[in-house]
Formats: sequence, structure tokens, C-alpha cells
Amino acid sequence: MTRTVPGPTDRVVVVGAGLAGLSAALHLLGAGRRVTVVEREELPGGRAGRMDLAGYRIDTGPTVLTMPDLADEAFAAVGTSLYERVELIPLHPAYRACFADGSSLDVHSGAEAMAAEVERFAGAAEAAGYRRLRDWLQRLYRAQMRRFIDADFDSPLGLLHPDLARLAALGGFGRLDARIGRFLSDERLRRVFTFQALYAGVPPARALAAYAVIAYMDTVAGVYFPRGGMHALPRAMAEAAAAAGADLRYGQPVTRLERSGGRVTAVVTDAGRIPCDAVVLTPDLPVAYRLLGRRPHRPLGLRHSPSAVVLHAGTDRTWPHLAHHTISFGAAWHTTFDELTRAGSLMSDPSLLVTRPTATDPGLAPPGRHLHYILAPCPNTDIGPGPAAWSDLGPRYRDTLLRELERRGLDGIEAAIEEECLVTPADWHARGHAAGTPFSAAHTFAQTGPFRPRNLVRGTENAVLAGCGTTPGVGVPTVLLSGKLAAARVTGVPGRRGSRPRSSPAAAGSARQSGDPALTGSGAAPRARGESAHRLAPAHQPPASSPDFPAAARQSPPPGSPPAGPTAPATEGRTG
Repeated sequence: MTRTVPGPTDRVVVVGAGLAGLSAALHLLGAGRRVTVVEREELPGGRAGRMDLAGYRIDTGPTVLTMPDLADEAFAAVGTSLYERVELIPLHPAYRACFADGSSLDVHSGAEAMAAEVERFAGAAEAAGYRRLRDWLQRLYRAQMRRFIDADFDSPLGLLHPDLARLAALGGFGRLDARIGRFLSDERLRRVFTFQALYAGVPPARALAAYAVIAYMDTVAGVYFPRGGMHALPRAMAEAAAAAGADLRYGQPVTRLERSGGRVTAVVTDAGRIPCDAVVLTPDLPVAYRLLGRRPHRPLGLRHSPSAVVLHAGTDRTWPHLAHHTISFGAAWHTTFDELTRAGSLMSDPSLLVTRPTATDPGLAPPGRHLHYILAPCPNTDIGPGPAAWSDLGPRYRDTLLRELERRGLDGIEAAIEEECLVTPADWHARGHAAGTPFSAAHTFAQTGPFRPRNLVRGTENAVLAGCGTTPGVGVPTVLLSGKLAAARVTGVPGRRGSRPRSSPAAAGSARQSGDPALTGSGAAPRARGESAHRLAPAHQPPASSPDFPAAARQSPPPGSPPAGPTAPATEGRTG
């Protein structure tokens, strides 16, 4: 039996209208609570925000959506459906992987399509290995999901379950790179199924094999794109919450919490005081702890994930070899992880994610124009260049990335850019994200599952945390789960899958999204062409409210940690 908030919980204030906060709000509403959501920005979304730039409708946060049924659980809590409110488009291929030797591989979610592509790419023996790998990934997911990912922990004793033995029998406590190597010998293919570990904050050679569950979500469960952009998801969640009776208050930064003894009695914003019986806090951990006036003691300080430089580019042309999501691998591999997580230097031979949302939804750009989202993982500000350094470094690194993309076949990309926004660790820092990273604490063993910062904070009876810094971790699926788990701490009623029949995403192609999602949101403070970083950075720590989950890179590594138990890997960070 997991701990829950004692005493009355009728009135709940949720701080932040990002994915975690909206998920919590929907689950709380479904359990009969009166819910007020306060958000510092003028629209919902948190890190899954939206920016309009001269007719380009830019998602400022995640660009990858997997496991949509986890979002549907939140909608189901109030008697509606994700698939009735948002049109989800399955992506085929889910990704295109391009390698330094000039070869490319389309990553399909369907078993037969992917086996055929692997055979074309690397031969029949590798295709047979892929089939065995796919079966292993499915079994790994079943062993982890409900017991170790979608679960609240009060202590490490919560790991003691028959699924722990199942996970061990599957090799979940070995090393990821070595385990994938048992199925695939082609080094390029192994990258496709292990690069996700970077977003969990751990190099594949040191990551537990359990982290392959992220590859399951990407390469087996399928990748989707909401028509209207990723911001359509939080917008639809906010609309469903309002329809179910939530009081949504935008443009109201939280300034402090009122307390009586060990309980929070009210949330105070710029606009006034909101009494509450319980509060769910979704800002980044430093902001949440500052509001609570207490920080849990940890023997070692938190290690943070790598950060990311993101260039949003609106162009007058595109390049046919780009899929919706294209991973452009450099020739370097192991040295890239060392640079990002140990040396604290920019990638000398970068691996990049290029997302072209207008390949699927041309309406996100003016007629005849195209959107490109270029993500380059980089060190966080704890081990790499500090926030101030990015004022000069950012524009120079932007030029370096464009030259590299030109060399890799995107000829004329710089001349094709009409509108752009550059986001660097300085911008993440300005929004209150620790270590200048939107991906929070890395998923080292010592920061995963019951060892991750808990969603209950000692010394406060009725405050619960949600978002990427707490359990289960970073990524759209896990952040949605964090909201559900936070709600269960308040209500004592865990969300249940299958409580209502639901149509599959593939069958929901005709379900239309309501409203026009093309409005500004609250992603990272971006910089338009010609603007400098310091002009956008506030001179004080930003007030609390939204941080939920941004887009793209994922997390940072540790020095090796002992493989002593299962993990709840970060999922879907990237631009997911």
C-alpha cells in the first residue's frame, strides 16, 4: 500500500498546465476533486509550448509522441477520449537513420516492414536478429511497465516483486550495448536501438539493458504526430479539463505557498490567494523546492542530463531525403558520449536530430514553406560552458551546425532560412531549469525508480510533485504517468487502464481536433534572428508554474553505477 496525502483533499491546486499538470488535473477531476490549475504562461502546454513566427507554427517542446494510450488514460478519467479530440497521424517511417558512410535505414514499427528493411540494409542474418530483438523488447516492456515505470515507490522495498526476477532473467541488469549486440552485429543497427540511452542520460556502454524499453516505445509501439503539432495534445487536455469543471487560470505566476504546520493551505499568485487542501507542483525541482521551503537530503547531489541546442528554421525549400524525423549520425560514437557527459565539450562529430513536421502537416508553415527543427545534444551548464558563455557561443555553434548539415546533403540550408529561433542552455537556464537542461536529472541507477527524487516531500503533508524531475522520469509518456501517479497520491485511487473502450490510434484517423492550436505557448524562451540571448533572459529567477517536458535530447550520464535493480527508464524525451 503506497502512501497518500492525509486529511481532506477536496480542493486541489495544480501548479503548471504542462503535460504533467494537465494529466494530474484530469485524473483528479475523474476522482471527484475540485481542481484549479494555475499557469504562468497565457496558454497551456508548459515545455510542450507553441510559438508563432511570421506564419510558422512552431512546437517549442517535444516532437515525438509514442504510447498515446497513456494520454488517453487521462482523457478517459473524465469520460472522453484522446482520439475524439486529436487526430493522430502514424509516422511511416518512424525515423530515418542516416550514417556517415552514406547509407540510410528507415525505421518501421511494423515487424514485417522493419525486417524487410533490415534485410535490405544489412542482410538476412541481421533481419533474423531483429526479429529476436523485437520479441525480447516486447517481453522486457511487459516485465517493466506496470511494476517499475507506472508505479509510486515509498522505498526500494517496492522493487521486491516477481517481475524483478523476470527482468533479471531477461538480462535487464546487463549493459545495453552488449545486450543489443547479442541480436545485432551491424554497428549501425546497434546505434538505432541504443542511441535512446543518451536521452536517459547514460551512454549505451554503461546503461542497464532495461533502458531498451525506450527503444520498444520508439520502434515497436509506434510514433505518432498530432495534426496541428504536438501542442495540440496539451491544448486538448486543457479543453477536456475545463469541460470537466477545472478552473484554469493562465498568466498567473505562483509567488509563494501559505502553510499551517506541515500543510499547504493556499497557493498565492500575482492575482491573489487560492485556498487548497492539497497541491500538485509540476515546476522543475529547484523551483518546487524553493516554493516548499525545503529540499530533501541526498547523500550525493543530483546529476543532470545533457542539454540541447535547438534551431527552429522556417525555410523556402526542403530536402527530399529528410523524413518527418531524421537522425543524422556522425562517424564518431563512443567519443560523442564522452564529450557530452564527461569532458563537457561540444560534439566534435555531431549526431543530430532533424525534424520536418511540415512533411506530415504542411499547414504548420505558410504555403510553399517548410519547418525544420534541428536538435544537437550538448553538455549541461554544470560540466560544459556556463549560461553566460552561450551569448557568444550560441550564434557561432549555429553556424557550425548549418555548415555540417550542408556537408551532409542539406545544400543551401542557410540561404533557405527565412525565419529562425535559436535555443541554447542559456535559455533553459533563464527559465529556471537546473544545469541549463530541460531534461532534468539524469536516469542513473541512483536517480531512477525508488532512488529518483520522490513525488512526496518529507516535512510537507499535502504537497505532491509531478513532472520530469520526479518519478518516473523524463519523456512524454513518463511525464503523463507522473501526473497520474501524483493524482493517485492525493486520491488513493490509481488510474486503471481499460476502464473504457477506446479506439486505436490507427483507427482514429478521422477523429478531428477541436480548435486552432496555432497560438503561442510556453516552451523555452527562443531567440529570433538577430536577437541575443541576454535580451530574453529575465534578471531574476522565474516564478513557478509550468515546466513539464521539452523537446528532444534527453538526459545525461553518470560515472558507472552498480546494476542492482530495475529502472524506470526515461522515455520519449527527444522531441518526445
